[in-house]
Amino acid sequence: MSNDLVRRYGSLPVPRYTSYPTAAEFSPEVGASDHENWLRRLDLGESVSVYLHVPYCRQLCHYCGCHTKVARRDEVVQRYRESLEAEIALASRHLQGRLRVARLHWGGGTPSILGPDGLASVMDVLSRHAVFEDGFEHAIELDPRYVDETLAQGLAAIGVNRASLGVQDLDAQVQVAIGRVQPLETVEKAAGLLRAAGIERLNFDLMYGLPHQTVASVRATCAKVLALRPERIACYGYAHMPRRKAQQRLIDEAALPGAEERFLQSQAVAEEFTGNGYVAIGLDHFGRPDDPLAAASRSGQLHRNFQGYTDDDRPVLIGFGASAISQLPEGYIQNVADIGTYMRSIAEGRLASVRGYRLTSDDRARGSIIETLMCNFRVDLSTHAVRGAYTNELALLRPLAEDGLITLEDETVAVTEAGRPFVRLAASAFDRFRAADVARFSPAV
Repeated sequence: MSNDLVRRYGSLPVPRYTSYPTAAEFSPEVGASDHENWLRRLDLGESVSVYLHVPYCRQLCHYCGCHTKVARRDEVVQRYRESLEAEIALASRHLQGRLRVARLHWGGGTPSILGPDGLASVMDVLSRHAVFEDGFEHAIELDPRYVDETLAQGLAAIGVNRASLGVQDLDAQVQVAIGRVQPLETVEKAAGLLRAAGIERLNFDLMYGLPHQTVASVRATCAKVLALRPERIACYGYAHMPRRKAQQRLIDEAALPGAEERFLQSQAVAEEFTGNGYVAIGLDHFGRPDDPLAAASRSGQLHRNFQGYTDDDRPVLIGFGASAISQLPEGYIQNVADIGTYMRSIAEGRLASVRGYRLTSDDRARGSIIETLMCNFRVDLSTHAVRGAYTNELALLRPLAEDGLITLEDETVAVTEAGRPFVRLAASAFDRFRAADVARFSPAV
């Protein structure tokens, strides 16, 4: 890959496409009344996925781009838990029966901040309003610094069978720069405690593009991660947006790698994991060959939702908690991000949904094209719309084809091996909102 191509394309801001349209296009014109109606019309004969958002951490990492804040008092966390439970009961009143849950994912923040008893309490409430399918996947995001034996055993007791550990980077200088000091021994201990409790499906989350990272330091982190043998690894490019996330202003911009260095780091990550037996999955995931995500990738059954790449093919995802997003057959709906406003709304017996998007047939077709490209690196446009429907989009893609990043053959768009790191750029050609305020998005690589 030439430096010229990396410079030209690597820094172009494009969405991560965990949905289409992206949350940037959500509007207050779609709100709680739409949410109520969409829940009421939901077909409960089909199983769904559920997401539970806990927007608190004990301390805030400098790089974090999530909707989260620091909670130092347990009573603050307890009040939020009570609101989360009340929201589950409130939303269930608008359903025509009990949900059938096939996937459950806790995110944050640090959801384990609820503690084993708090997590169990939420599960008890959810169990009153939902039926869990046999063998359902129950996943949680964890900060290794706060995993102890009591938590690990508590997670196993409520049926957690997959855990994602936020590792980010194992270089001491980088950890200080991003405000998250957790030596290898901390991660190793957390993984050991989870496995001892019977939670053996472990994901590690890493990042590149962080301050003071180099290709050499990234390779060193990968080597240490490989020794711990996680089933799955996700490695995301750091998105530096200090105008939107105040804590990112604590990061020294002069220490951030440029576009070419970021690209080399991402390639080094891929080389380390694929060279040691892991399978490349989509844009930024790696898994053991027997991992369900790897199997989904091989069979063309890979999908993408707000948690990233997944083998979850359910079209409905119901989110609970401040800032949580639900994906329903008729559109997307998001809860208010401000925790105080969220809690007041629930206490007053009102859904906290304040913005969303009502899907059109064109949105669904474009969303399917974008997801297919992001997952399979190839799409036949004629299977999504009448022939010639995307002539303008194909014209936009020609520069990428001329530079060898994609091939265009009739109605088929295929991303080349060299073009895979830039697949989001190819996908963006089908995004009718892509020209709007590109500063909202992260670099392509």
